[in-house]
Amino acid sequence: MNRRLFVFLIVLFVSGKISFAQKNESEKKPDPDSTGVVSSVLFPSVTPLLLFDEEKEKEEKKEKKKKARKNIWFGIKTQRGYTRREMRGQSYFEYFNYTDVDRNPDPYIRDVYWYDTKDKSIKTSGYSKETGYLLHGPYERIVNETVVESGMFYYGTKHKTWMLFDDQNVLQDKNHYSEGWPQESRISYYNQASKSIEEIIPIQYSLEEGNYFYFHENQQIAITGEYQYGEKVGLWTEYWDTKNSQAIRKREIQYQETPYSKNFRPYIRAEWDKDGTLIYRREN
Repeated sequence: MNRRLFVFLIVLFVSGKISFAQKNESEKKPDPDSTGVVSSVLFPSVTPLLLFDEEKEKEEKKEKKKKARKNIWFGIKTQRGYTRREMRGQSYFEYFNYTDVDRNPDPYIRDVYWYDTKDKSIKTSGYSKETGYLLHGPYERIVNETVVESGMFYYGTKHKTWMLFDDQNVLQDKNHYSEGWPQESRISYYNQASKSIEEIIPIQYSLEEGNYFYFHENQQIAITGEYQYGEKVGLWTEYWDTKNSQAIRKREIQYQETPYSKNFRPYIRAEWDKDGTLIYRREN
């Protein structure tokens, strides 16, 4: 083989390998643990608004009758919608109101209900203003002409009294909410007068259910996690107290993905120092 041609082929091969390696390197996903510094709507924290206010409810009841005919709920003009599906010989209907008001859902609430205009269905996660509308106002779920669930929504969150019925329309259960928070929830304060929150434990049916929050005394988030049926599930995250300058993860603890999982032991997934530098990560 001609010497020059041989050298050319060698150079071409090596440069090809380099460019391929560079391409692979550039396509690598960023390491989510490379820094403990995070960007989130929760941090620095604006503490959740907990409106367990009986006087306010009395005033709202007075206005309810005046505005129901105009589809005005909690001062917001809404539109009516419905979904329908057939399954195993039964008809399922959902009647609801929704709003096109541009408002970000409360980041502290786990279940945010919205109407997906593409799928023509109601969903509880993945909301964006480009794909749907937050439910706002009265809601009914009907099976074969019998109301089996009724309640009220407030910007996508359950609000006021929610009732469940059997197929004979006999009341089976009743729950009370305030903008997504079950009113059974336990809330402790650093300062009762200023409502400086220390801890929020979501309670439903006498069990922990929903998103859990613990705050530093300056009201920056300290711990977040989720309960299902009284059990810790998923990833629980602790945060350094940075005086609300930024959010830096301190530790992540992995719990079972579903409640009552057998033979699962929680473990520390990763840890970071106060500067956000990774100091430990469990390798799978």
